[in-house]
Amino acid sequence: MLSRRSFLLSSGAAALSGCQTLPAPQATAPQGGPFRLGIDVLASRNFDLLRGRRVGLITNHTSMTGRGEMTRVAMKRALGSGLTALYAPEHGIDGTIGAGIHVSTRRDNVTGLTVYSLYGPTRKPTPQMLAPIDVLVFDLQDIGCRSYTYISTMAVAMEAAAECGKDFIVLDRPNPMGGLRVEGPPLDPQWKSFVGQLPVPYVHGMTTGELAMMTAAHRWIAASPRLNVVRMQGWNRAMVWQDTGLRWYRTSPNIPHATSPFYYVATGILGGASSVDIGIGTENPFGYAGATGVNPQSMLAACREFPAPGVGFSPYTKGSFGGVRLSIHPRAQADLTALDVRLLAALQRLSGGRVLARVSGDKLSLFNKVYGSERLYQTLRAGGSVERLIAGWGSSVNSFRSARQRHLLYA
Repeated sequence: MLSRRSFLLSSGAAALSGCQTLPAPQATAPQGGPFRLGIDVLASRNFDLLRGRRVGLITNHTSMTGRGEMTRVAMKRALGSGLTALYAPEHGIDGTIGAGIHVSTRRDNVTGLTVYSLYGPTRKPTPQMLAPIDVLVFDLQDIGCRSYTYISTMAVAMEAAAECGKDFIVLDRPNPMGGLRVEGPPLDPQWKSFVGQLPVPYVHGMTTGELAMMTAAHRWIAASPRLNVVRMQGWNRAMVWQDTGLRWYRTSPNIPHATSPFYYVATGILGGASSVDIGIGTENPFGYAGATGVNPQSMLAACREFPAPGVGFSPYTKGSFGGVRLSIHPRAQADLTALDVRLLAALQRLSGGRVLARVSGDKLSLFNKVYGSERLYQTLRAGGSVERLIAGWGSSVNSFRSARQRHLLYA
C-alpha cells in the first residue's frame, strides 16, 4: 500500500551518459501493529520488493533486525544467491575502524560475499561496483546529525544507483534523538563535503528514509532516483531510542551508547579545535568539554550561565586539561548545537585563545566543513558574539522545518 506521502519526481534531471534516470520515489506504509523496523516490515512481506532480483546491501554491524539478527544474514537466508554484493560505509562492516581511516574492500566472513568499500578510494559506488546488482538497499543506523557520514553515504549511493539504472530502497530506522529536535547552522554550499553532504541543519530530526525522500524531491543529487522507503511501524516523532525497546549497537567506536548522539552534538564541533578534551577514550566519548590550562571551576561557572535545561555540568581535571563533564537527559530541552558553540567560546576565552590559535590548514578546513561555514571560526577569532551567531540560525531552521514537512513519514 502506498503512503499518502508518496510522490512522483520530475523526470527532467538527466542521468550520466549510458545510464537510465529512474523517477518515482515512494514509501510503503504498514498499518497498525507493534513497533517494527523497516527490515522487519520487509521480512514480514517475505522480501517482496527483492524477489527475483540481484540485490546489493549497504550494511554494517548496526544493520540488525528487531530480534537481533544481522540484516545480511536474514536476507541471505531468504534470497539465497539473490543477495549478490555488500557495501560498507566509514568504520567498515564490523564498525571497528576509526574515524577518517580508509576501509578496504574485502570478503565478508559471515556471508562469503564481497564487501565493497564506500570509504576508501571512492565514497560513491562506481558502475563496476553496481554491475552485479539490480537494486541497492540501504540499511544503516544513523544518529541524526549532519556531520555523521552514514547519510552522506546514502546520498551519494542513491545518486550512483539512479545514474546506472538501479532501484534504491531504504529500510527505515529510528532517529535516536527523536524527530522533534531541529537545530544548528545551515550548510553553505561552498563547504559541502562528506561531513556535510546534505543542506540540512546540523541536527535535522529526520529518519534516513525521510531524508532520502527529501533529497530526491529537492534534487540534492544529480540524478532522479527510483526510490522506495520501507517505513517503520509504530514509531512517532516524540520517541527517542529508549522508547523503541531496541538494543543499541554502537554505530562507531565513539558512539557506544544510545545517549551518545546527544553528546556528539554537544561537543562534536568543539572537538575540531586544538588542545581540547571531549572524552574520547573514556567511558563516555564526547561527554567532556575541557582544554589545556583551563581552570575547571571557572569553566563550571561559565556553564552555569548557559540556557541548557536538561544538561548538568561537573568539574574535572585530567593531566593538563581542565573543564566540565556533561550529563544530558535524552529529553533535554537544551539546544545542544548552541551548547557546543557556547562551550567552545568559553574554552577559547578561558584558555587565552589557545584552542583556536593552532587550527589551520586541513584541520581548519575540516572544522569549517563540520560547522558548515567559516562563520564560527571567524567570529571566535575576532572575539565576536556567539549569541548573535546562534540567533542567526533561526530563520534557516524555520525554513527547513517548513520545507521538510511534506517529506515526513511519521506523525
